[in-house]
Amino acid sequence: MSVNTQKDTKKKYRISRLDRLYEDEGGFDFIGRTKLWYSITAGLVIAAILFIAIRGFTLSLDFEGGTKLTMPADDLVTEQVGQTFEDATGVEPELVQIVGAGDSETLEITSERLSQDQVNSAREAIYETYDTKDENGEVTPDAIGSSTVSESWGSSITSRMLLAMGVFLVVATIYVAIRLQRTMAFAAIAALIIDGIIISGIYAAFGFEVSPAVIIGLLTVLTFSIYDSVIVFDKVNENTEGLSGQRQYTYGEGANLAVNQTIMRSISTSVISALPIIALFVVAVWLMGIGTLRDLALIQLIGVIEGIFSSLFLATPLVVSFANRTKKVKEHNAEVAAYRAAQSGDASSAGADTPETEQASPPGSRKVASPTSPTSAPANPLREGEDFPGGAGGATWRPGR
Repeated sequence: MSVNTQKDTKKKYRISRLDRLYEDEGGFDFIGRTKLWYSITAGLVIAAILFIAIRGFTLSLDFEGGTKLTMPADDLVTEQVGQTFEDATGVEPELVQIVGAGDSETLEITSERLSQDQVNSAREAIYETYDTKDENGEVTPDAIGSSTVSESWGSSITSRMLLAMGVFLVVATIYVAIRLQRTMAFAAIAALIIDGIIISGIYAAFGFEVSPAVIIGLLTVLTFSIYDSVIVFDKVNENTEGLSGQRQYTYGEGANLAVNQTIMRSISTSVISALPIIALFVVAVWLMGIGTLRDLALIQLIGVIEGIFSSLFLATPLVVSFANRTKKVKEHNAEVAAYRAAQSGDASSAGADTPETEQASPPGSRKVASPTSPTSAPANPLREGEDFPGGAGGATWRPGR
């Protein structure tokens, strides 16, 4: 074969860096960097707890109770309208702001709970002073809308929110424990709790308003996060099936291969999920200024981004950490270590004393199967000492290699 033909053949069968993620020798060592992921997570959790403790949450009208007046912004100035409101009611407004953009700009006045007489006085004063117009451009007092929420209603919403989240965590734990493994259920719930803490810390740090829509969005992103984690866990379960039937690969290496095999799917799913959320956020904030849509889009956008880190860099390392504490996995890891130590010794004497089916391929070598019938192929490569599932028959990948 000529040199040019050899080069063309190599070029033809060359695979990309992304394709090598699906091979045991071509991936990244995620599990080997577990301490790094734990350190980052610990830092984020500590920062989140500090922000929550020091700054607290900015609760919406639905949780705190109060009164909100809304009207088309037109050429209104927030400071002037706020002063008119205070003169008419004797109550200083907590927040006067303009939301939305263009023809959808709306001026909002939020204050403590007012009586109906105070609300009527405020509406009349603002109408007479600024000639408020509705969406059709007509001057009318009906252009000023009002809503009042009691503190008891907000308390009821909070209790129902906590109940819904508790039920969700219990059901999710039971499902993962039955469908996969108990260690995976513990890891999934631990990752979900950490997700909730970090997202809560972000809201406290930036002063984002917490409304019922935020709670609904939080439950949605936690569901998305556990879905992404289960996808990775299912691959871990597949790669580590028949673990005790071989002495070449540890549980952690099987889990690491699973992360590499699913990382592009997780990122692609998250990006695709984020695109309509970004579109919703732009429409809700920039064009319409609708608070409910804005709150829902913001929490989902934050949750999707944070969920990538959680499912790939936290949930699976937690599974490995929990599994490595079990007796079965400890014994298997010790067998793998002893087997590798024997391989690194005298290769000739190790080959004479070790059964053929238990010998590992030298690094960089490839196994060539004999031309036998399909029924002679092993059902599970791990049980027969073959390469790990997902490998291409090449060199064995190991953390730190």
